Amino acid sequence: MIDKIKNSNFMDLVIDQIPRVEKRMRQSTNDHNPVLNIAIDHLLSSGGKRIRPTVTLLTGEMLGGDKESCITLAAAIEMLHTATLVHDDLIDGALLRRGISTLNARWSPAATVLTGDYIFAKAAKLAAETGSIQVMQLFADTLAAIVNGEINQLFPGEGLTDIEKYEKRIYAKTASMFELATSAAAALSNADQEIKHKIKQFGFDIGMAFQIIDDVLDLTGEQATVGKPVASDLRQGVITLPVIYYVEMRSDDRDLIHILSGNHYEENVMDRVVHSINQSGAIERAVEVAIDYVDNSIKILADMPENPEKEGLTELARYIVDRKL
Repeated sequence: MIDKIKNSNFMDLVIDQIPRVEKRMRQSTNDHNPVLNIAIDHLLSSGGKRIRPTVTLLTGEMLGGDKESCITLAAAIEMLHTATLVHDDLIDGALLRRGISTLNARWSPAATVLTGDYIFAKAAKLAAETGSIQVMQLFADTLAAIVNGEINQLFPGEGLTDIEKYEKRIYAKTASMFELATSAAAALSNADQEIKHKIKQFGFDIGMAFQIIDDVLDLTGEQATVGKPVASDLRQGVITLPVIYYVEMRSDDRDLIHILSGNHYEENVMDRVVHSINQSGAIERAVEVAIDYVDNSIKILADMPENPEKEGLTELARYIVDRKL
């Protein structure tokens, strides 16, 4: 999959800028513990497609934003994303990500939390270096949305299979950061308010589609491909869109009821549930929702300036749903 994205035209448009983004992410000062440098290097070397920086750079270039500021912004957004992964892995008890050991697999919970906090601070510093008050406001709003979403996931209340709650959760987890990538990049340009509003919606749409397809791949992919156990979310009691659709059709599935009750279950029970979900049509319904989001995002781009970056964003949007192949 990484080879596929590297060979995509939209990546070619930013291929010379991504190393500069990573250099900005790795830049350090001399007033912190050197262990933090080791942690950041471990995290940044563990892979990742750099989709969010790519969205940032393409949007900024499409709208005529200052290139250096957009590179700094892209680094800030990827650092923000990296910090959320550190905390997510600790909360989930994940020992591997993309086949590589997580920080919490190597360090104590306290050290892991503090490292995540430091990366959040580093991300905020990079955002401030853009010199834009609006970017800082957008950055702060996004961070608040992410943390609030994590709290809601820890205290979900009733209605675990509620689509509205699912949409709010994936907005906080994923779409908010894509929205930040496009709206903050637009803030660094001279685009008018209507364009800024539309490109923010574009970020929202592709972010929602991105997470829905991630949730699909969690149930249809192989561990070697997705870098974590199949049905990882369901194992943790996290209800995703395909599962919601499956519950609508098969609310009497005893195996699923047993899993969702939090009781111990044998691995063959999970295997049966995953097989049933894949055979039910729930996966296809979820993919159609993601396609609708992407189709809407491409319609939004029709109002954007004509340039290679616009075509790159169109291709990127299509790639998001093509990841299921």
